[in-house]
Amino acid sequence: MESNKKYWKGLEELNKTPEFIENNKNEFAEPIPIEDILEGDGLKAKTPRRDFLKALGFGVGAVSLAACQKTPVHKSLPYLIKPEEVTPGVANFYVSSYDGQAILVKTREGRPIKIEGNPGDLFGKGGASATVQASILDLYDSSRLKNPMQDGGETGWQQVDAYIKGQLTAIKTGGKKIRIVSATVNSPSTQAVIADFVTAYPTTKHINYDAVSYTGIIQANQNSFGKAVLPHYNFDAADVIVSFGADFLGTWISNTEFNRQYASRRAAKALEAGKMSRHIQFESGMSLTGTNADVRMPIKPSEEGIAIISLYNALTGTTLPGSKKVSDANTDKAITLAAKELLAAKGRALVVSGSNDVAVQVLVNAINSLLGSYGTTIDLDNPSYQYKGNDQEFVDFIGEMKRGEVDAVFFLNANPAYDYYNANEFKDALKKVRLKVSFAPYSDETAALCNVVAPNSHFLESWGDENAVEGYYTIVQPAINTVYNTRQAEVSLLTWADAPVKDYYTYVRNNWNTNILSKAGLSGQQGWEKVLQTGFVKAAAKPATAYTFGRDLNAVVTTILSHSQQLAASGDKKLELQIYVSNNIQDGKKANNPWLQELPDPVSKVTWDNYAAMSIKTAEKLGIQEGDYINIKSGNYTIELPVLLQPGQAQGTISVALGYGRTKAGKVGDNVGKNAYPFLALRNGTLQGTTVVDIEKTSTLRYVFAQTQTHNSYEGRPIIHEGTLVEYKKNPAAIVGKKEGKEDYSLWDEYERPQYNWVMAIDLNACTGCGACIVACNAENNVPVVGREEVRNRREMHWIRIDRYYSFNGGGSEPVTKEKEINKLADLDHVSVVHQPMLCQHCDHAPCETVCPVLATTHSSEGLNQMTYNRCVGTRYCANNCPYKVRRFNWFNYWNDSRFENYMQNEYTELVLNPDVATRFRGVMEKCSMCVQRIQAGKLKAKMEKRPLQDGEIKVACQQTCPTNAIVFGNANDPNSEVSKALKSERTYYVLEELNTKPGIGYQAKIRNTTEIGA
Repeated sequence: MESNKKYWKGLEELNKTPEFIENNKNEFAEPIPIEDILEGDGLKAKTPRRDFLKALGFGVGAVSLAACQKTPVHKSLPYLIKPEEVTPGVANFYVSSYDGQAILVKTREGRPIKIEGNPGDLFGKGGASATVQASILDLYDSSRLKNPMQDGGETGWQQVDAYIKGQLTAIKTGGKKIRIVSATVNSPSTQAVIADFVTAYPTTKHINYDAVSYTGIIQANQNSFGKAVLPHYNFDAADVIVSFGADFLGTWISNTEFNRQYASRRAAKALEAGKMSRHIQFESGMSLTGTNADVRMPIKPSEEGIAIISLYNALTGTTLPGSKKVSDANTDKAITLAAKELLAAKGRALVVSGSNDVAVQVLVNAINSLLGSYGTTIDLDNPSYQYKGNDQEFVDFIGEMKRGEVDAVFFLNANPAYDYYNANEFKDALKKVRLKVSFAPYSDETAALCNVVAPNSHFLESWGDENAVEGYYTIVQPAINTVYNTRQAEVSLLTWADAPVKDYYTYVRNNWNTNILSKAGLSGQQGWEKVLQTGFVKAAAKPATAYTFGRDLNAVVTTILSHSQQLAASGDKKLELQIYVSNNIQDGKKANNPWLQELPDPVSKVTWDNYAAMSIKTAEKLGIQEGDYINIKSGNYTIELPVLLQPGQAQGTISVALGYGRTKAGKVGDNVGKNAYPFLALRNGTLQGTTVVDIEKTSTLRYVFAQTQTHNSYEGRPIIHEGTLVEYKKNPAAIVGKKEGKEDYSLWDEYERPQYNWVMAIDLNACTGCGACIVACNAENNVPVVGREEVRNRREMHWIRIDRYYSFNGGGSEPVTKEKEINKLADLDHVSVVHQPMLCQHCDHAPCETVCPVLATTHSSEGLNQMTYNRCVGTRYCANNCPYKVRRFNWFNYWNDSRFENYMQNEYTELVLNPDVATRFRGVMEKCSMCVQRIQAGKLKAKMEKRPLQDGEIKVACQQTCPTNAIVFGNANDPNSEVSKALKSERTYYVLEELNTKPGIGYQAKIRNTTEIGA
């Protein structure tokens, strides 16, 4: 049964706006920038299109030749004594760790160029998030401090050490307080260093401060069970998941781990077993997690607490005093349904909330205790140490500074001058501190207020360790010498404390020999070397036990209802504001990373900005259109942001992302977006991200987002197939419309592939749309960053994209009725979403190959569609003839044009380039190559070892980093290969199969575990 659901990428396509129609009439998506593109060739006048090819084909070549002659000669010097472990042209891999996740660092001739997940890692099992992939770029960031700073000027380490030790000695004599303020420290060795510093200076106290706080969960567990810990959640053990605003696939606690766990219960193996987890999401703004839910119900922040109370009542069959019902009848039905399903899955159920309100989290604990979740889906005995910040401790610290009790403060990976909700109060209090030291690698907002900046080294230049979960220890080791004159913060603290061991490598090794290796049954030199090879040790897990909730809930309910009343907006221009964490920029520390800035938001597909997401109905009521600027005001703080109309946004609410509005991030991140941290509110000792705001339209100007989603159109052709679990069990093949006896006819001769036929399978049930594959492809294939203006001009260069499609119902083959079309404005509150990775399909009958006049794009004997850049003269005929719109034309020399120097172009960033992949000159077409360099390397290794190539030995970059294993690549000629098995699935279909292009990438249809409510 072929679905006749209507899919659309954005409101432009749904409503067929004049701009959308006009753009899709154009032969080419991007306009030809005649003056800009030809300026470098000395052709200032407007040039007719028929002369454009001549200019590119000859003018550029001549200029390139002239430019080569002017290029300075760089003499290559051979190794006088070649390091034993380095073979020129051959990559070396070193283990390390990032935020507690074990990783592998690929180096070439001593410089790190790529990060991969460690296959043995507890969290990703070889997968890695976009943030992990992009972290390598920070190593070469020219905005990093080159030397230590004192009183605003550069100085040397000896001068800094002498000054700080003198100050600390005087402070110690005076007996005043010393404070170390850091983001969560879960490194055992760093904790030991801080303990040594406290021993030397006994008035020191360490304060864990997280810009994005989980104090509410930690304190709730203390109140409920006497354990002040962040639980370790097991989504792979849950048959039914109910989430209230927790974006666990996006930014909540441990997204790489949760993505892997979640997909394991919903992808191929789970479906083949006839089982699939059930996921119900209640939330205000459309989150990445919400887009993947089986049922998603939009709900105001003021009603989330009420909804959780209603769920508790439905589970217990009682009514807590003062209980209310949510205002929407469908949401109330969904809560009743969720309660029924949770009870049926007792012992295999999980309820989570993204709230930082202690009272809300206590009630969630009571629910999970009722469901028998502790010891199964929630583990309090092997807790997470990823977030340990205490909001009240930081508030108390500001009070200490105000009273003049603090004489020295050290900031480690903490920037409260930017990300504290009351930054002005913090700054005023900081003025009373005598010695202010920041370890920031940049002159960030807090570092600018300090006497001394002692820049910390990048983690790829450092020794260290991490303990993100009980019993799991990872090692951090350097893959390169320090690029700049930086020093590890731990070395600085040991130096200032006059510790007997100041060499941090020795310090870390001693700590492991004494305290950690024995936990995994290791010891001595042999144990240490094993750690440096594997990257981690895992102690035996403690038995996860059940916990019984025994508190009275009357006071809890009263607190929740009181907060709900405070959050309920009243009045025409008052809305409920939900603050959320950006999927890409996170808490703002990554704001200067261009790969992350240009990574499209997984839901809105906006790059280089935050915005006010608003429901279509709310905007219509207020007379606001997309792109209109509005003032958002709460108390004394106001920001102006453009409005983005977001399907699925709860009516009467707006959502704004944190992490933007930096003023001292660096050349890339400065003044990108607006800072939403001041909208956070301190309630009952925790920072919470919901409040009531006044909004007002401010300008007749309309903002143009750098948004990628509707840059291409499939002209209404079906590209998504999805169905329900019930339909899948009845007839899997019917979901993709397979017809028995159907034959393909072709006028083309088929290609012979005697040994290899490289193909790919992508499981839409496993893909959550996280975007890790995009950044991995950027790093592997030297894909340039083009900036906001070029994205607006539809010139983004990503070789792989993730298309996000909306539809009007929650899944299955239900037709879009005329009534639904008429009431589509109402349906926009309850849209369903599918994510689809889209890259060059490497078609056997590739339409691009037949139209290229210079044979720049050809077909290989291994099934790959190849690009020969030196032949390409930039006709763009191939892009025009590609029905998948996956080819990128590079208008500029993005890697060395001064117009793009704020993004990637400096003498240091070039060190991150992969030498196995050519950096393309302007005027040529780019696209996915299926990481042909990796294919060749794998084949060569097998040949040198005189053995056949093994299935899975070659992994393309997008496949390797995917935490959900949504992408499988391999040789279709091997019937036992994983990709061959995946493509034989009854869910397999090919995009635009009716065109007979014979794509080399097969997709497995999306299956949802839906029911009538919310579907």
